[in-house]
Amino acid sequence: MEPTQNTPERDAYLWKQAKARVGFRMHLQSYLLVNSGLWLIWAFTTFAFNSDGYRHWIFPWPIFPMLGWGIGLASHYFHVYRGGNERSMIEEEYQKLLSQRA
Repeated sequence: MEPTQNTPERDAYLWKQAKARVGFRMHLQSYLLVNSGLWLIWAFTTFAFNSDGYRHWIFPWPIFPMLGWGIGLASHYFHVYRGGNERSMIEEEYQKLLSQRA
């Protein structure tokens, strides 16, 4: 939902930041839910009794999607929360250019 004429005046930059943070939280919820399900599947299939009555250990394969997706999630986090203030970075770069020109 974008700001409309019926809503109070919103700062476009803050609106963009709020959307990015909500997007990250939704990404985190998906990550936790799906990976929990994968670990449960692994646990139930690994520790189920075989026909001979013995438990058999199987390599924890959910580690691979968890690590791969975790890299993407970490990247999303750093982009949203640690990426720096875009405005201040632009202002800093602009000031450098002005000082070089002078």
